[in-house]
Amino acid sequence: MHLTPIMPLVLASFAVGAPMASAEVLNTHRIPAVLAVEAASESIGVCAKQGYLETAVVVDADGATIVALRGDGAGIHTLDSAHDKAYTSVSFKSDTIALDERGRGEIAPLSKLPHVLFFGGGVVIKLGDETVGAIGASGAPGAKLDDTCARAGLEKIRDRLE
Repeated sequence: MHLTPIMPLVLASFAVGAPMASAEVLNTHRIPAVLAVEAASESIGVCAKQGYLETAVVVDADGATIVALRGDGAGIHTLDSAHDKAYTSVSFKSDTIALDERGRGEIAPLSKLPHVLFFGGGVVIKLGDETVGAIGASGAPGAKLDDTCARAGLEKIRDRLE
């Protein structure tokens, strides 16, 4: 049999492709929409009781929005900031209040990326060590208050995350 110059490449592709063909499907977890709505609603409700006009956004592990809920009277800008807090939290697998300090130093250049916001109010949602989403809250007068509202939403659903 005569091997053409391309044959070694074809044979190599089979050798490289074989392990890929036997790769397993990745197991991931998703937050059901009903829990996302409940978490967002709780965040807004907790803040409303304190007189804050809040918006809450819940994203999945990829940063895609599951629910965005703008509370009565919340400013239009809170939709973007709540989303960006949730997106940042899930992207960095950390609460944004913890990232705030680092965002002024070593990771400051990353704040120029679209939708990255190093400001408290984004809370990561984990199932064990796996990041499954995040909740972002915006509208209260301060990052710590937004963080408290987002955490209230997470606490509302935490025991039902499986």
